[in-house]
Amino acid sequence: MRQRIHQFISAITARLSSEEIDFIRRTLPDESLPLFFAMHPADQMHCYRVAMTALRLQKDLGEGDGALLVRAALLHDIGRKKGELDIWGKVLTVLLVHFFPKFSQRVARRGASAPCPKLFRLLYIYFQHPSIGAQQLKTIGLDAEAALVAHHHASPSIDDSIELTLLRQADELN
Repeated sequence: MRQRIHQFISAITARLSSEEIDFIRRTLPDESLPLFFAMHPADQMHCYRVAMTALRLQKDLGEGDGALLVRAALLHDIGRKKGELDIWGKVLTVLLVHFFPKFSQRVARRGASAPCPKLFRLLYIYFQHPSIGAQQLKTIGLDAEAALVAHHHASPSIDDSIELTLLRQADELN
């Protein structure tokens, strides 16, 4: 819970510096930049931090494709666009999922028949943002990044690539 409080404080004050924006523009393919910048500034900052952590972990390990890992880390939350799951919506969904996980999953699956459509949408985005983001990346031809994004919240598997493992670790640390 302490990490979540820290994340909240970071989220309400998050703003990328011009140097960080330059790094992102140099690192991501041009066609993916609108997807990155469509995220809430707090998610942009989170993805940037995840990318820096992932790169450090990859360099320490000395394995994996660092460039692919950084692109996937920068793009891993693009399924959460600004206006769909912003700070207060994320606070609500994190609390609901933590304290009422079965209820949260049931509401997210019920769709239009959910008792509260706005709550359904928040929980749907919360649970489905990896697949939403992966589909967006496939649309612009970033299949390798899409594969990592699609599975970054999935349970670890013995067949996971080193890049996926590092992306999960970096996301967990941020």
